[in-house]
Amino acid sequence: MTVYFIGAGPGAADLITVRGRDRLAAAPVCLYAGSLVPVELLECCPPGARLVDTANLDLDRIVAEIVAAHERGLDVARLHSGDPSVFSAMAEQLRRLDAAGVPYEIVPGVPAFAAAAASLGRELTVPGVAQSVILTRTAARATPMPPGEDLATLAASGATLVLHLAVQRVDVLAPELASYYGPHCPAAVVACASRADEVILRGTLSDIAEQVRAAGIRRTAVIIVGPALAASEFPDSHLYSTSRHRD
Repeated sequence: MTVYFIGAGPGAADLITVRGRDRLAAAPVCLYAGSLVPVELLECCPPGARLVDTANLDLDRIVAEIVAAHERGLDVARLHSGDPSVFSAMAEQLRRLDAAGVPYEIVPGVPAFAAAAASLGRELTVPGVAQSVILTRTAARATPMPPGEDLATLAASGATLVLHLAVQRVDVLAPELASYYGPHCPAAVVACASRADEVILRGTLSDIAEQVRAAGIRRTAVIIVGPALAASEFPDSHLYSTSRHRD
């Protein structure tokens, strides 16, 4: 058997990859994050599949479900929201599975920041403006950030900054970021990206917190900060330049 860690995408059921959908359709056991994964995806599971909502399970119980399936020779689809390589708590599951001798495969998915950028209609890396994207979070109500990954250090780079799991602290974070990017730096918040109830807020670091309060956004959102969000004057990319030599 194999455990397939599948990125379910940011919310819209049709943003799962073809490979992810196929793995899901063939697995007789599915463990899914019920609070984040669209319920429509469960319709892809085979008839009679064991469906386990992990929203209220701890790590021991999740691994026990997987090991039990392994002992019965049953493939497992482990559905994570977005892409499992970022803020998915997959690493500790893989560590446990390695110790138990349970084989697994990782199927990437569309990450939340990519869906948010698509909803905003913006490229996050713009020639001459921003060529780096930092994906990060804050330490409030979570494990501490490693040394050198504090918000001040990351913001000092001036790169396009994407903050996950932080919208509840936007009142504190916006002024802190403004001290590095400037109060008029473009900022956006996208909640429930790609879903029917998606909310898009555009503004600057001086007004984005007020917009978030007015919209009542408290979770399932990313904050994006950086000049790339509003860039209009920039050089064309070398990729399609007429001066570039092509064979």
